[in-house]
Amino acid sequence: MSFKILTSTNNLPYEDWLEYRKLGIGGSDASVVCGISRYKSPVELWMEKTNQIQGQEAGEAAYWGTILEAIVRAEFTKRTGMEVKQLGQILQSVEHPFMLANLDGVCEHPDYGPCIFEAKTASAYKAGEWDDAIPDEYLLQIQHYMAVTGYRGTYIAVLIGGNTFKWRFVERDEELISMLINLEADFWEHVQNMTPPPLDGSDASAKFLAERFPNSVPASKVELPDTADALLTQYDEACEQLEAVTERKQEAENRLKEMLGDNEVGTANGRIVTWKSIVQDRLDSKTLKAEHPTIYQKYINKISYRRFSVRAAV
Repeated sequence: MSFKILTSTNNLPYEDWLEYRKLGIGGSDASVVCGISRYKSPVELWMEKTNQIQGQEAGEAAYWGTILEAIVRAEFTKRTGMEVKQLGQILQSVEHPFMLANLDGVCEHPDYGPCIFEAKTASAYKAGEWDDAIPDEYLLQIQHYMAVTGYRGTYIAVLIGGNTFKWRFVERDEELISMLINLEADFWEHVQNMTPPPLDGSDASAKFLAERFPNSVPASKVELPDTADALLTQYDEACEQLEAVTERKQEAENRLKEMLGDNEVGTANGRIVTWKSIVQDRLDSKTLKAEHPTIYQKYINKISYRRFSVRAAV
C-alpha cells in the first residue's frame, strides 16, 4: 500500500491540525470506529467528523504524553541502538484516502526494513494492561498505521508510572488490517452521506436524537418494526437490573449512615465516608406564584423536551 504526504505538522497550529483530522480517520480513531474505545463512541466521532460537535480538548494525560514522547523515543534508542526518525507529517493512504496517519517516528528493522515507532505513556494503575500484550486500542492504532504506510512492523514503547519502561515489536496483521479497512470504509460512508452510524447507549447518541427530533407531532402514531420487540425486552431487563442495583446501593448507603449516626465523617479500610449537613437557599416558587403572580410570570422560563416512557397498551 502506498501513501502520500497530506501536510507537514511542523509549526502547524493546533486548530489547523484538528481540521486536517476531519479529512479522514486517524490511528486514534480506529478503536472508536471498531466500538472498543473507553473514551468515545462511534456516534460522537461521526459528529466530530461532520462538524456537529467540537473535538474534546487534550487533557492532562494527553498533554504529558506529548511532552514525554521525546524521552520515550530517546530511551528506546538507548536500549535498542536503533535511531528513530521523526517525520512531522500527516500521511494519507493512496488506495484508501479516508485513512490518515500521524506517526511518532520511523525506524529501521534489520529484517523488515522501515517500521513505525509509536511512543506511549501509561498510568501505574494500567500497568497490568502491558504485562503480556498491549492494550487493544493501541494494537488497532498501529495496525491502522501499517495499513496506511504498508510497513511490515511497529515498535511500540511505553513509560509506565514514570518509572517502568517497556517496548515490543508488533508484526503486520493482514487479517486485522482487512477488517479495519472494511469497518473504516463503512464508517466514512456515514460521514460522507451525513447519516449516523448505528446508535448506541452513549450520551452522544442521546444528544444526536434530541437535536434531530426536538419536538413530537401531537397525536401522531406509528407502528414500530418487528425489531422493536427485542429492544423492548432489552429495555425491560435493563430496568429490572437497574432497580436491583439501585436497591443494593441504597441498602449499603443506609447501613453506613446508621454506623455514622450523628458523626459527620467516618473512616474504614483507607476510605473516607461523609454524611454532612448542607444548608441551601432555594426559591419558594409556589409562594411567589401565589403572592406575586405578575413577578412570577415575568421571570418564569418555559422549557421543552421529549419524555420517553414504555407502558402496556390499553
